[in-house]
Amino acid sequence: MSSRRQGREIALQILYQLEWTENMEVDTALRTVLEHFPPLSPVDEETWNFARSLVNAVMEHGEETDATIKKHARNWRLDRMSSIDRNILRIGVAEILYCPNVPPKVAINEAVELAKKYGNSESGSFVNGILDGVLKRRRPA
Repeated sequence: MSSRRQGREIALQILYQLEWTENMEVDTALRTVLEHFPPLSPVDEETWNFARSLVNAVMEHGEETDATIKKHARNWRLDRMSSIDRNILRIGVAEILYCPNVPPKVAINEAVELAKKYGNSESGSFVNGILDGVLKRRRPA
């Protein structure tokens, strides 16, 4: 598994953990994730830095990211989406809009792969449709 793919998986687990646990810090969530999901261990510095940058981008731009998802998720409220799909979308939108070192099509493909691995049978298509809409309507950098 590439370090960036592993970083995305770790970011997803951290965001999930943060969503369900009040007042938890990112480093505490990381330790919890690594304790309970040993296949994600060991984590090298590059992978951890990438995961942390994704989590920070999602948290720093949370309102804008969620607003973007809402705009493109017709007939779906954020609170009606599964936590996994919602956090995969947050990662994907953050990468598309706020991570210029990640090609947008790579961000979408990686989000779809995460959705297929961790979501339900429809998650991949759902995530792809929303992120494709985000990419088509984003402002050029």
